Amino acid sequence: MIDELTGRARRTFRALRHRNYRLFFAGQGLSLIGTWAQQVAMSWLTWRLTESAVLLGVVAFCANVGMLALGPAAGVLVDRIDRRTGLLVTQSLLMLQALTLTAVTALGIVQVWHLVALALFLSVAQTFDVVLRQSSYVMFVEDRADLANAIALNSMMVNAARVIGPAVAGLLLAVTSEAVCFGINAASFLFVLFALTRIRWPAHVPPPSGAGWWPSFVEGARWAFGFAPARALLALVAIVSFTIVPYSSLMPIYAKVHFAGGPQTLGFLLACAGAGALIAMLWLAGRDSVRGLGRAIALAALASGTALALFSYMTLFPLALALMVPIGGGVTLAAASSNSILQTIVDDKLRGRIAGFYTLAFLGVAPLGHITAGAVASAISVQNAFLINGLACALGGLLFLRALPGLREHVQPIYRRLGILPDD
Repeated sequence: MIDELTGRARRTFRALRHRNYRLFFAGQGLSLIGTWAQQVAMSWLTWRLTESAVLLGVVAFCANVGMLALGPAAGVLVDRIDRRTGLLVTQSLLMLQALTLTAVTALGIVQVWHLVALALFLSVAQTFDVVLRQSSYVMFVEDRADLANAIALNSMMVNAARVIGPAVAGLLLAVTSEAVCFGINAASFLFVLFALTRIRWPAHVPPPSGAGWWPSFVEGARWAFGFAPARALLALVAIVSFTIVPYSSLMPIYAKVHFAGGPQTLGFLLACAGAGALIAMLWLAGRDSVRGLGRAIALAALASGTALALFSYMTLFPLALALMVPIGGGVTLAAASSNSILQTIVDDKLRGRIAGFYTLAFLGVAPLGHITAGAVASAISVQNAFLINGLACALGGLLFLRALPGLREHVQPIYRRLGILPDD
């Protein structure tokens, strides 16, 4: 029994045997706790200042709109620059944003326009940072077979921080102020900056001379939208992002109005979603390969949508907490599994551009979902907004499940070439 558990643990965390990945994992993990604490504090501050569902959606939209506007362009840039330098720049800019947010909040001069402007700055810097990180995993593991595990462990790290960060934010908001959460986030970037300087990066190989931006973009777009499995994966990720992700920006309404709670209530709700995502990522990291993930993606979208629909009119807080687990777990499993498949089957020369399109589908579509959900919540209630979104996501999962047999036929030759499937 002990040997079996030890073997499973080694399989689940096998990407950590690579020095570069260990450094990245540790530095990024600490930084992400601060990121999630800031996100919760920013939502709470927006609601405290305005008590407006629309403005909650607006601030969330601004925090992610860069992904929508710049995701594919960021992918083209990432395939042309030194990733180490790029990450050092983006992480420094994110730290600057957190420091500025700390200052205006601590001084008591913060206004809604500050939150909007700083959210926009955050979204631009974060767009390039996310694409850089998504396309760098292959550089952090010497054995390409560990790439999918590295992506899964990264998602697990994100969601461990998603459990810890909101819980920390809820406690801090109860006894201090939003400025403390923002300050913790600013300080947390020191860890990831240190890790980036210690990683042994491969030499940067510039693209062939004469490779222009537009032809590079078209080359990536042709693969992303012309190859049926990539197109279907990106479409489902976009559906999940548009319908499920907005729950985070509207959750302060549930915490304060429907459950008559405070920041601790908000922290518990978001932490349960993070716990669900963490469980899902532990399962994903423990898998040997990407084989069979298509069905898991479809069922994850179906489960997340169904749970959100059930949550919409839930009045019992313990049951609401329980429903947050599949909501968070489903959306994360669908997105991370899709990214694992995409990064496994794409050619190295297109890796940054496909990471850009994935970022557009997952994080770029999210601001549209946030602002739409905020408007719908103001017009016909937040419960109806959650109900409609949940049912739409569940339908997307069913459609993907129906298309799965045809998509497998396109992917299987690539899996055989990579040794994931045995040759016939």
